[in-house]
Amino acid sequence: MEYLRIIAFTHKQIDLKSLGKLVICEQTLDDRLKNIQEQLNVKEIFYVGTCNRVEFIFTSGNELDAEFITRFLTVLDMGLPEEYMDQFVENVSTYEKVAAFNHLLRTSCSLESLVVGEKEILAQIRKAYESCRLAGFTGDYMRTMMDRVVKTAKEVYTLTNISKNPVSVVSLAYRKLRDLNMCAKSRVLIVGAGETNHNIAQYLKKHTYSSFSVFNRTLEKAEHLAAELHGKAYTLAELENYTEGFDVIVTCTGATEPIITEEIYKKLLQGDVTKKVVVDLAIPNDTAPEILTKYPVHYIEVESLKEIARKNIQERYNELVNAEQIIEQNIKEFDLVLRQRKIEIAMSSVPQKIKEIKHTAINGIFAEEINGLDDKSKEVLERVMNYMEKKYISVPMVMAKEILVNNS
Repeated sequence: MEYLRIIAFTHKQIDLKSLGKLVICEQTLDDRLKNIQEQLNVKEIFYVGTCNRVEFIFTSGNELDAEFITRFLTVLDMGLPEEYMDQFVENVSTYEKVAAFNHLLRTSCSLESLVVGEKEILAQIRKAYESCRLAGFTGDYMRTMMDRVVKTAKEVYTLTNISKNPVSVVSLAYRKLRDLNMCAKSRVLIVGAGETNHNIAQYLKKHTYSSFSVFNRTLEKAEHLAAELHGKAYTLAELENYTEGFDVIVTCTGATEPIITEEIYKKLLQGDVTKKVVVDLAIPNDTAPEILTKYPVHYIEVESLKEIARKNIQERYNELVNAEQIIEQNIKEFDLVLRQRKIEIAMSSVPQKIKEIKHTAINGIFAEEINGLDDKSKEVLERVMNYMEKKYISVPMVMAKEILVNNS
């Protein structure tokens, strides 16, 4: 880990809008990384860019001081105005050697994420690495390192409760809805076409719900979401005249007064007396309180979900100690893996050297004596030489690894 370096720009020091100026598009990534390798003496490198972090993981002998960071950003050639350049240099996070590996492991295990325990970051890092590997920017060292990163992250997610309980309101709302065992053909009215409803609608679509009607103040936004769901779009004003019935209402708007009044709800029912589901993720709630007292309703609302989310995220933070112990153990193990790998690389030429010695002995030094042997003797000699060749190849490798393990 002597030459491992990480330059990181994250949500912890830089606002997300500014951070977006460092995100590299796929079409220009290869050229930019190639320039970094050629101009800054960087051997292996890969780039990770997500909505809240931009990181460069690489091997180099350079010290990560302000001068190097400035050169790095200059060579990247992102067209940054001077004020942004200064901001990034002043707010960069740098890691070297073991600290760099520790940071990569913590990041892959989501300990550095906005939401601790979200597994998406591991997939993002693996995808980023694989893209750079295929482009030829990484080699044996990064391959060995990523094997350990994936192993560690899987252990953290499997052996701790850091990702067990959901902490987003949307995922909790869907789970509550799922627990009601609603039919996939249930008629779903979506009131509001903002990000929250968009996200929960994707959950519903993924789990085979298929009947959607989307209502929004702006018809264009309703049409956009409805198209993704293969549903129908309406303006919000059309809600009170909707006559096709419903089983589930999912609502989240920015209204300050209830959107679903008792009068509208009664019209929507069309005389239906069965128990309905209302998922209200708005603050303040979109559902008039009298609906809950006068009609049979399974009511899922944002405040109770937020309390569950708060408890779940606290449980995740309580698991940090266990996760960090797993990371620490893997760092220790990886140090031994690296040294073993160095021995393997150093001794990779041994088999060929032994073959060359054997060839010289048979065809040069002892050629005359061997030619004087009968066929049976030659056959026995060949078998002996082949046996010794295999043993000579394995013995030094085994002995070196045993010495390494014992010293550790």
